[in-house]
Amino acid sequence: MAKRVNAEEFEGKVLKSDIPVLVDFYSDSCVPCKKMTPVIGDVEDDMEGKLAVYKVNINFDTELAESRDKKHYRGKGKRKTCIKTVYGEVEYKRTVYRTKTEQGENAYVYLLDEAMQMDKIGLISTNLAEKIAMTVTESPYRVTAETISNTCGQSISSGGVWNMMQRLGKRLDEEEQYAVKEMHADRTQGEKIIPVLFEEMDGIWLHMQDSSHKRMKKQEMKVFTMYEGWDKDQQRRSTLVGKTMLAGMEPSRLFHEKREALIEKKYDVDEIQQRILNGDGGSWIKETYDPDAIFQLDRYHVYQEILRKINDRSAQREARNLFEEGKTEELLEFLLVYADSVETTDEKDNRSRNARELYRYLNNNKAGLLPYRKQGKKIPEPREGIVYKNMGVQESQNCTVITMRMKHRRMRWSVKGASNMAKVLCCKENKELCRTIEKYTDGLIFNARMNEIMETLSAAKTSKKDGKGNRYVELMRGHVPLIDAAATASRKAFRNAFIR
Repeated sequence: MAKRVNAEEFEGKVLKSDIPVLVDFYSDSCVPCKKMTPVIGDVEDDMEGKLAVYKVNINFDTELAESRDKKHYRGKGKRKTCIKTVYGEVEYKRTVYRTKTEQGENAYVYLLDEAMQMDKIGLISTNLAEKIAMTVTESPYRVTAETISNTCGQSISSGGVWNMMQRLGKRLDEEEQYAVKEMHADRTQGEKIIPVLFEEMDGIWLHMQDSSHKRMKKQEMKVFTMYEGWDKDQQRRSTLVGKTMLAGMEPSRLFHEKREALIEKKYDVDEIQQRILNGDGGSWIKETYDPDAIFQLDRYHVYQEILRKINDRSAQREARNLFEEGKTEELLEFLLVYADSVETTDEKDNRSRNARELYRYLNNNKAGLLPYRKQGKKIPEPREGIVYKNMGVQESQNCTVITMRMKHRRMRWSVKGASNMAKVLCCKENKELCRTIEKYTDGLIFNARMNEIMETLSAAKTSKKDGKGNRYVELMRGHVPLIDAAATASRKAFRNAFIR
């Protein structure tokens, strides 16, 4: 028999339960609630020890109203809202209260939402939030809204999808800033020990817009990737070991602080014998960076610059050959000679100017022109199962994770919107998205633990006969399991149960 929980017991027994929890919100006057009682009892019996079942009277909100500090919280009637799940919408009513902020301004709160921690990411279940986040990292907001509406039997606007992603991105940013504070307070100590840490950084230029959707100049998003090496067993394709990404629109100094905090959170930095950085030579990449690290100029960007700055194909080949052979001085001398040979009084002829720009770019990053393994520094041996290869994965990582979602189709972004999307994309790439969403939605009544229940109820395709099938199959005709109810009727039944 399901046990009833009150306001004082709700957090301890439901929100902090070690096993999945099924919460039955009921009313003594609700007919559908009474019909569900024996069904819920059977579920409890069949899943004894695997599932906790509790009953909560909808007067839970009334209990909070009676126990509140009436001097600080003035009741202003009830407001209807709903929880969006992959099985449809569940509506309920709760009391809104007027209170005063520390500044003496009026504010309106819902004690029921606070008690059940509904304010973490919005009234969206964990499984629905995961589906939205996984979809929006592949498709635009509008397409995501249409997909969710078509597959989950409910409507959600592109604005609703956008709002959820902003909240999630904000939470991720807060985590990064908290990690920085912990680092500065010397309270961060990663446990993993590695001999070498590979780091790569690059910028991605995005089309921007202001709050009025007017075009703005392009702005650079910073992207960072770190890894421990390459998987030795994957000979045909290069698989990075321990890959972790970070991205955002922050100022360079703050971004570097977040980068260092990320490293210290994961690794024991005192045990890292050598750090190797690959980048395009941008000033923001090398500023405030560890001076003992080995810097390597990204090979892809060097080749791109040669193609952009030198039009003559034979000169291009000569410059590339000298670079590939590691003949740094010969390469720089060749560029100066070439610049002199094509110099002219014609102001429209940029060949000499471009060649000198290429010379300055390479000369300013002269120390990084040689690959890290040819710079004369001893590199510690890789640990078992790992090999060290040539660096230069950042461009492909950017393309896979960021570019494909944020640069195609002539998209334009606000600074905050771009940063939030990038953080969600990196969170997904780091295989932490579902865990993060679950953490921010653990106060919802319908959470990820409900998946186990729903899978159990919907597993069989036939009614139970002669010991076969599932006795609850007749309840699965709609999006929400109710006796002999179609999808729309089930939602109405739930609404009636919550609102009465």
